[in-house]
Amino acid sequence: MKRLLATFMALVCAVIVCADNLPILGNVLNRKTVSLNGEWHYLVDVQECGYYGYRHERLANGFFRNNKPQRPEDLIEYDFDQAETMAIPSDWNTRDPRLFFYEGTLWFMRSFDYQPTAGHRTLLYFGAVNYEAVVFVNGQEAGRHVGGFTPFNFDVTGLLRPGENVVIVKVDNKRHADHVPTLIFDWWNYGGITRDVLLVDVPATYIENYSLQLDKTKANQLNFSLQLNQEVAGRQVTIAIPELKIRQTLTTDAKGQVSTSLKARKLKLWSPDKPKLYQVELTLDGETLTDQIGFRTIATRGKQLLLNGEPLFLRGISIHEEKPNGGGRANGPDDARTLLSWAKELGCNFVRLAHYPHNEYMVREAERMGLMVWSEIPVYWTISWTNPETFANASRQLNDMIRRDQNRANVIIWSIANETPHSAERDHFLSRLAQQARELDDTRLISMAMEVTSADNYHNVLNDNMNQYVDVISFNQYIGWYRDVAAASKMTWEIPYDKPVIVSEFGGGAKAGLHGAQNQRWTEEFQENLYRENTAMLDKIEGLAGTTPWILKDFRSPRRLLTGIQDYYNRKGLFSDDGRKKKAFHVLKAWYEGKR
Repeated sequence: MKRLLATFMALVCAVIVCADNLPILGNVLNRKTVSLNGEWHYLVDVQECGYYGYRHERLANGFFRNNKPQRPEDLIEYDFDQAETMAIPSDWNTRDPRLFFYEGTLWFMRSFDYQPTAGHRTLLYFGAVNYEAVVFVNGQEAGRHVGGFTPFNFDVTGLLRPGENVVIVKVDNKRHADHVPTLIFDWWNYGGITRDVLLVDVPATYIENYSLQLDKTKANQLNFSLQLNQEVAGRQVTIAIPELKIRQTLTTDAKGQVSTSLKARKLKLWSPDKPKLYQVELTLDGETLTDQIGFRTIATRGKQLLLNGEPLFLRGISIHEEKPNGGGRANGPDDARTLLSWAKELGCNFVRLAHYPHNEYMVREAERMGLMVWSEIPVYWTISWTNPETFANASRQLNDMIRRDQNRANVIIWSIANETPHSAERDHFLSRLAQQARELDDTRLISMAMEVTSADNYHNVLNDNMNQYVDVISFNQYIGWYRDVAAASKMTWEIPYDKPVIVSEFGGGAKAGLHGAQNQRWTEEFQENLYRENTAMLDKIEGLAGTTPWILKDFRSPRRLLTGIQDYYNRKGLFSDDGRKKKAFHVLKAWYEGKR
């Protein structure tokens, strides 16, 4: 008995040895990486059988072990090598027809050859996994991550071996009341390893993250800070911006940090018309990390938005992270270019990436194309406002969203929530997130999509306690769709805050190719007239600084059940799912042409 207990404890200890779960690694796309994208074997685990090995050492069926029969009589009831494969990154809902509605656990396995660099460390990086991931390398747990839209990385140096290695990931996309987002949301719960998987080769001491921003008040001053992965003093870090003839060497303090201000002469600012990016080089111990960074200011003055000190109107559109054709999670530069080119064709200078942080390719491609960005965490509708773990989850997602994209000039708004019902608990939850965002990054604006909660017939009053914590007042309204059909021309608005106003959602549905009278729901003519009426109404809102209508393209949603019309699609897109323009597209495009 004692021998069995000792064996069991040894196995448990072996299983729970984890690699370091590290802070998010900045600028991963410009580092030395090996891609693990491609075909991964997968097992559908409806009843969580793959964890048996955690519970009893005599069972060899724990999927994380990747065991093989050693004798003819050995019983092992899985085999990754014989299992089907799936392209990663992707979502299982559109890759396997049997899993279209599936919410639960899949196990993914990929074997790979790897030769570590002597004296270096290897990080295993995931762009995103929806929703909970448990990662094993060569049978040992590397780490866990909760949250479906932010990156994470583990130091797996001690788990790798020269030659063949195996990574196995348990992915669970089941919804829970205390998650972020919570049980109910209006988009498809795509499960899977939905973004890049990379092995990142770094020195033992490396640049973990950094921030380089134009000062808010000094037109020729850049503020720079950098964090090493270790708290080590006396390391020499050089920052260079060759085009600006800037080169400065700094010495880290006891926390492994540097910070300084740099004088930049004849600086060309990033703007939608001229999305200028500078080559930036950061050197530590002879190894150089490059980035392409633009510089601009974003501020408010009363009800005006100011980009580089000049008033602007945000000609925007909301976008979900869904592929341009056929549904499924968008996850690469080609998807980004297609979606964003549709926005540019509409006349946009701004996109709201709703309702969660989108993939890094989307943000970077928008920056190159001259599209400003609203980036948001999935604090959506009803959240467990009083649960400390729920707040910690939202806080981590906010931190990681900001840390990943803090050097992207086009990101001008961090959004902390969407359509949240009012309560004292909600105000406490969201005000802390607003404060956190401001402490992490005071160079951008804070907003959230509010609800209009006070309406008297055709007079609407915005009244939200969060007005004091945000820089921009944003709200969603669906006049002509969910309330007061065809009454937009009668509507008046009262927004009692001296801050810029963005109407973050408006619109209505239409099935592409369905035509009829303008009062017939689901026709393109109904949606066209709705946009015509709404844009005329919006012109009357004092301090209107922009709009992001809902939405660029039709997207999948389990809440949309009308057979023959919706078929599990939200049809509010200005484009159909296969890229056909609806008639309302031309109404909004013409309205935006008058806003230049």
